[in-house]
Amino acid sequence: MTGPTGDVPGAGERRGLEEAERVELTVGAVAPGGHCVARVDGQVVFVRHALPGERVVAEITELHKGFARADAVEILEASPDRVEQPCPWAKPGRCGGCDLQHVTPAAQLDWKTAVVREQLLRLGGLTEAEVDALGVAVEALPGGPLGWRSRVRYAVDAAGRAGLLKHRSHEVVPIDWCRIARPAIRELPVLTPSGARWPDAEAVETVASTGGDVSVAAVTDGVATGVSGPQTVREVAAGREWTLPAAGFWQVHPAAADTLVGAVLDLLDPRPGESAWDLYGGAGLFAAALAGRVGPQARITLVESSAPGVAAARENLADLPRVEVVAARVETALARRRITGPVDLVVLDPPRSGAGAPVVRDVVAAGPRAVAYVACDPAAFARDVRTFTGLGWRLAGLRGYDLFPMTQHVECVGLFLPPAG
Repeated sequence: MTGPTGDVPGAGERRGLEEAERVELTVGAVAPGGHCVARVDGQVVFVRHALPGERVVAEITELHKGFARADAVEILEASPDRVEQPCPWAKPGRCGGCDLQHVTPAAQLDWKTAVVREQLLRLGGLTEAEVDALGVAVEALPGGPLGWRSRVRYAVDAAGRAGLLKHRSHEVVPIDWCRIARPAIRELPVLTPSGARWPDAEAVETVASTGGDVSVAAVTDGVATGVSGPQTVREVAAGREWTLPAAGFWQVHPAAADTLVGAVLDLLDPRPGESAWDLYGGAGLFAAALAGRVGPQARITLVESSAPGVAAARENLADLPRVEVVAARVETALARRRITGPVDLVVLDPPRSGAGAPVVRDVVAAGPRAVAYVACDPAAFARDVRTFTGLGWRLAGLRGYDLFPMTQHVECVGLFLPPAG
């Protein structure tokens, strides 16, 4: 390794890295968060904008106890999986929204598959043989890696210009247009090149729903106020039309909702008459899909804590009288027995932090025959895998989906089964 001036440290000499220093290094394996792992004088460096096997010049961006962060600012030996970024803003020091625009679409899937595998091994406690048996392979969704995002929240800087945030920063980058946004969002006169200014807003939220609605809202002091388009939008999924607030939660990839519903139904294989829980149920996507399989007399309980989600679920599932919507935190509803077993099927769709050990233990105690776990963070999912397996359950199936092309994010759907007998 050479120092920033090309000097070679003496034999056995160790030195500390400095912020903004540039070093040559060879990039190692992928890591969660859109980084690859490298080492400089024995120090771990997490490098963005790089690929495994590349030789790069990296600029140190952050120093922490035990590790550093860096951006690859010059590629000395490129990977065959490297491509030119389609977006000029997806580069060091610019927009932090896309992590993998420098990676071919096929290699992005391999990257995310490797991250899922590594988390199952390191945090999930599974063996290589157990992970191999799952056949983990992240799949692409239809539509390609650009022009898919149906919801974009733009930040607003002190000059009233809307843009996207720099990586790990509150600094706003006033972009021209977002390459992963749906065309209907790209065409909105929201960004600075159109002359738009948002002097009183802290953010601008845009939506282009699968039902054909386009909405813009300005966010001030955490409150979204409609600027153009409807304040409630229509989404189409699972054979139904859904109505929800424009600022309400819905999957951002147009194909995501149907993809996840298909995976959950395929893995659980619901049978007529079975009871089910839809935990962290949101507007009721999985509850409605389950209701179509278990029949009109089967009992389904949906638990959701956010008030907009509860309201959306009650409105959208009004034609399914056997679906009960419980307004509560999942851990509270289970611990205080607001919902009780036995139950046949459980869908867990927790936030990025995961379900957590108390929820997993209470779900297992209810005695379902199967649990489908929809995970948006491989690390949190892997920690819950360890809890399930510690209770004697097994991860019997796993699907991976690229719901967020060009970014480091990946969605998984796992099937947990109780001990035989």
